[in-house]
Amino acid sequence: MTEPITIEITTGDGRRYTLREAQPADEPGVLALFESGGAYVEAATGLPSGPGDLQSLYYSLPPGADGADKLVLVVTEDDGPVVGIVDAVRHHPAPDACAVGLFLLHPSLWGTGTGRAVAGALLDRAAASGITRVTATVPVDWPRGRRFLASLSFRFTGPPPRGQAVANRSAGPREPAVERAELAPVRRE
Repeated sequence: MTEPITIEITTGDGRRYTLREAQPADEPGVLALFESGGAYVEAATGLPSGPGDLQSLYYSLPPGADGADKLVLVVTEDDGPVVGIVDAVRHHPAPDACAVGLFLLHPSLWGTGTGRAVAGALLDRAAASGITRVTATVPVDWPRGRRFLASLSFRFTGPPPRGQAVANRSAGPREPAVERAELAPVRRE
């Protein structure tokens, strides 16, 4: 059993956030985040956000992944409401890797440096725990996401292997193409 994840983060402008494992009481905040981040949800799925997104968040796994390695983390500001969500699978696509399925902050935080601070803290933890590769996907028509991954030094590697299924669910009819990105995390001092 692994130790629960709780990371305290302070951004350059002094804002304080907590990144921790999601709890059942977080579900209304996560639903509200999906609704507020509708532009991203539509870019990623081709459809507006709906209640099924929450269920998919908890149960969707890439092919070959173990459910015990699934992480759903929330970001809160000063222990207040949920302002971000991270979905990741440890030990996928290889034992020393981690696949990030979703990294979403409230749109009011886009472009503020908060995403970079949260991602940096996660990448530091990944490197300290022996992760040598982090993978992520981004919709090809979502330039904000591509810029964000590039700013973290992710390298774009083209489309991921794709069949009729995306993770352990069927791809939606309007679901756009995505591009895979990879990073070898290095712990910051």
